[in-house]
Amino acid sequence: MVEDDPDDVELTLRAIQKNMIANDVFVAKNGVEALDFLFGEREHIDKIRPLTPSLVLLDIILPNLDGFEVLRRMRGSERTRLIPVVILTSSREKLDLLKGYEPGANSYVRKPTDFGESLLTVQELGQYWLTLNEPVPSHRGK
Repeated sequence: MVEDDPDDVELTLRAIQKNMIANDVFVAKNGVEALDFLFGEREHIDKIRPLTPSLVLLDIILPNLDGFEVLRRMRGSERTRLIPVVILTSSREKLDLLKGYEPGANSYVRKPTDFGESLLTVQELGQYWLTLNEPVPSHRGK
């Protein structure tokens, strides 16, 4: 999850826990931290085998490096271009919707405004992306 608002992080993590989604969740607080996680460019990341997430929940309004640039860099790399990316944002701008889909977002979801809505949204996202959707086969043998 790439999210700079601590309240949104807490709300989403609580919804993940309440929905009993067992996947590990790493939270990046800005775009630079997200790319560090994805590409293993910092000391706190396992440089030998950077982790490849099953799904990226990406806010677009971020400090240092916005979500659109994170998405462009992900799609520009062989290593991350196929990772599903769901833009999870409060933006209601049509231009942001286009700017998210053009570089390859898989989905664009507006952030829920209360915990009940958040529970349902996270449940549906988890059910689809982590259960129903068939992920791209791993290329670890390369």
